[in-house]
Amino acid sequence: MATPTDVIPPAPSGGAPLPPMTFTAPEGFFALPLAGTPEERAALADTFVRELYSRGDESIWTPAAPYYAAIAEYMAEQGLAYSAMGLFSTDEGGVAQCAFTVAAVETDQTDPDVAAQGILSALGQDALNDARWMDLPCGPAVSCVTLREFKLGPEVSATGEEANLPTGQIQVHVPFPNGPYTAVFTLFTASVDYWGEFCDMVVAILRTVSFTGSGEAAGEGAGEAAGEGVPDEAGSVERGREQEHGRA
Repeated sequence: MATPTDVIPPAPSGGAPLPPMTFTAPEGFFALPLAGTPEERAALADTFVRELYSRGDESIWTPAAPYYAAIAEYMAEQGLAYSAMGLFSTDEGGVAQCAFTVAAVETDQTDPDVAAQGILSALGQDALNDARWMDLPCGPAVSCVTLREFKLGPEVSATGEEANLPTGQIQVHVPFPNGPYTAVFTLFTASVDYWGEFCDMVVAILRTVSFTGSGEAAGEGAGEAAGEGVPDEAGSVERGREQEHGRA
């Protein structure tokens, strides 16, 4: 079941008030326990580890909870409003994984179109970026896809020999329509065999993005987004095999 998620990113000190934002997170996402106080993080971390390690017991949950609470504290300090691990079963009996984060960045623009044009221009200056314009139900956005390969040393590779690890990152910048901020959605994965499915999943999430007061309802367009590739005007993301919404 997809989960509606209310996100209120922390506004920079002295910055303009940051309006709330919502989006729908797909089934298979395990949200890290980001919260404002240690007590809230501890409670959320306890729930998180029980869901993540659903077949475990106290011997696993008890030491794992403080670890994830500490990670969540660090991420919150870096300005992240939402962070999740995506775990999806594959037809081959394996698991496809991804990391997904959402943050808000303060800008000097209150016009979403002007902000998006500036982002597109800035990202396009890097030859390794495939940056494209997107039109979402909530307004204009800019997608940026980067595919890179990392070299693994023999001490960390599965074979004990040097190996190459291909990775993919999809980052989408969505200017707030009601404040000088841009929401940055980032998905990173080394499960590139399921790149198309992850692309479709990002599209489905983006089409549920809503900003309070913008006139868009959370979840609007989510059904039609399932299984679709990014529109042609943002062709940096490939169409993958059609799958159930949120599953790779």
